[in-house]
Parts: sequence; structure tokens; C-alpha cells
Amino acid sequence: MSLSQSRCFVLGAAVLLAGCSFVTDVLFPAPSAKNSAGSSVQSPSRRTTEAESLSGSGVSLPPKLGSTYFEPPPVTAGVSTGTFTGHKVDTYRDELRMLQDTIKGRNSSLQDLRNNAAHDALSYHETVGAIDARLMLGTTPGNPGLTEKWSGAQSQLARVSEDIVKMNQLAADVASDSAMSAFLLDSVRAAFNLQGAVEEDHRQLRILEDETNQTVVLIERLLTELSADINRQQDYVANEKSNLNTLAVAIQNGQLYGDNLGSRARNGLSPQVTSASPVAPASLPGPVSGLAGQKPLVLIRFNRPNVAYEQALYQAIGRALERRPSATFDLVAVTPSTDSPGKMALNANAARRNAEAVLRSIQNMGLPSDRIRLSAMNSPDATTSEVHIYVR
Repeated sequence: MSLSQSRCFVLGAAVLLAGCSFVTDVLFPAPSAKNSAGSSVQSPSRRTTEAESLSGSGVSLPPKLGSTYFEPPPVTAGVSTGTFTGHKVDTYRDELRMLQDTIKGRNSSLQDLRNNAAHDALSYHETVGAIDARLMLGTTPGNPGLTEKWSGAQSQLARVSEDIVKMNQLAADVASDSAMSAFLLDSVRAAFNLQGAVEEDHRQLRILEDETNQTVVLIERLLTELSADINRQQDYVANEKSNLNTLAVAIQNGQLYGDNLGSRARNGLSPQVTSASPVAPASLPGPVSGLAGQKPLVLIRFNRPNVAYEQALYQAIGRALERRPSATFDLVAVTPSTDSPGKMALNANAARRNAEAVLRSIQNMGLPSDRIRLSAMNSPDATTSEVHIYVR
């Protein structure tokens, strides 16, 4: 099957693998008056804690996004030898050019999204800064001018959230490109085993393999940096939504209070920190059997689309590191063992890709890769692809 014929299959698979549900089960009690940070991921920007300010107004800048410009290397031209292998080389070279054109488009979209996100966030902070300045000077309770500005700030922050949605869609597209690039690299390597090739075919194949591999690496870097941008922006927006709620109370009372208590709790200034879960407690399963009878710290079940598991994952791992700073983690891709052999093979591939996505998320949070061990297993208790995380 040629690469062109396989394109639809690969893209379809990427969509099907996106579904997941999430369940978290923290093994340690909630810490008291400590920072639950266990990673070097950038903290959400806060108005009263960032050093940089907008035009001397005292308003903090939003989290800095990545700045890499992802430009694929050019594809080396070649002369067709007329052999069957030579025709394959020509086909794969054209496929690589098409893929690189796609990546150039993704890069252009990323740069536009970064510019839009920065512009929208700065506009939001300018508005909030004006509200803060007026409150510091003192004003009447429920000042209608400040109420109008607050509504404008809320709309501006909503545009930042829309930018995140677009970044997530771009990340899904790049993930499909990543699958396509890996398939192309495997196809190029397999062409070395074709019969009837001449030396020139293999010379061109070696060049094409190197350039395809460079493109694979570039796409992975693009996906990693985009994932980091999304994580920072999501944390930032969540924090600023809480700050807006506190600002609304300040406007109602005509005086500035500062950051909300939820932000202080996330930074260890509150007696307890409660883990957030994207699903209702009533839908949580019972205890899950893990490796050697252990209970997983986190269980992620991939059976519905677009579940944002990163935040709860960060909280769970952060608490584990609070209790045991030297802890390492087993990240296990779990495949149902009750299906047919063919379906088990497909599910194993899905579980591996999901585990690699979770691994990338943990690394983006700042946990060194030597603290994580990746493995796989089959389980009769699983009904869909799952990822389990255990503490060692």
C-alpha cells in the first residue's frame, strides 16, 4: 500500500485515538501549608507576583510562549533510475515534499496564534491594570465605569481561551503529521530491501532517509513546544479567571484585595489542597489492581475525546513528590486482553501512543526523563486503552 493510499487511514487513526476519560486516585494525604510544585514548568502569571510590568502600570506579563521557527530542510533532488525501487524513491520524495509543505503551514499557523495570544493577553492585562490602579486610589462601591471595564476584561480573557482552543486543534493536526512522518520513514527504510535496485537507488534512499528523519525530529520538537505553550496558557487562563472573580468582589466593595485565595492555596498558603477531577465521583470505578498489587497513583482511561488530564496529573505527581522527593514513576500502557489477537495489536499501538503522549506531558511539567520508566502490559480488567502511573 503506497503512502498516498495510507494517508486517510493514518489520519483517521489519529482521530480515533483521541478519545479518553480520566480518573485520578492520589495515594498520599493532602499536604499542609506546602508548595505542591514538583516540576520546573512555568507558573501561571499573576498580577502581583511577576517582576515584569506593562508600561510601568504594575500589571504582570502573561507567560512567555515558545519562539522557535520550525522550517523543514529542503528535499534533495534526484534522477530517476527507471527501476522499481527508483520509482519508489521518486514517490517518497514527493510525499516528503508534501509533508514539509504541510509543516510550513503548521509553523505559519503557530506563529500567528502566538502573536494573537500575546496581543489578546496584553490587552486583557492593560484593562485589568487600569481597574487595579483605580481601586488603589479608592472609588465608590459598584463603580459602573469599573464594572464595564471588568466586563471588557472578561471578554478579552475569553479571546485568550479561544486562542488555546485553536492551539489544541493545531496540536491535533501536528500529531497526525507526526504519525505520517513516522510512516514515511518506515517506508523509506523498507525500500532498501526491494529487489532489482541499483547502487544509485540506495544512494538516493540514504539521502532521503536522512532528510525524512530530520523532518520527523522537527515535527516532534514542534509538537513538544506547542504542548508546552498550551499547558502554560491553560494554567494562566485558569488562574486569571479566579483573579477576575476576586476583582469583581473588589469592584463591588470599592477596594482592592489582591490575589484570590484559590491562588494562595495552589501556592501552598492554605491548609489543604484538593485534587480536581474531570469526572463526577459517582462515575469513578472501584480500586484498580496494579503492578505487584499496587494501586495506581493516576489512571487515565482513553474512551472519550479531548479530556484535559494534564492539570490533575500535575497535582497528583506534585503531591507524590512532596511526600517523597526522590520518587520515580512507572508509566504503564495497558491494553485489554479480552479482544481478538488482531484487535489486541491495534489496541496495543493505541495504548503505546497514549502512553507516549502522557510521558510528553510529564516531561513538559519539568520531571526529568530518568525519573520515569515506560512499560506495557495486558489486563483483563481493562475495557479500553489505559495509562496507569505508579510511584516507586
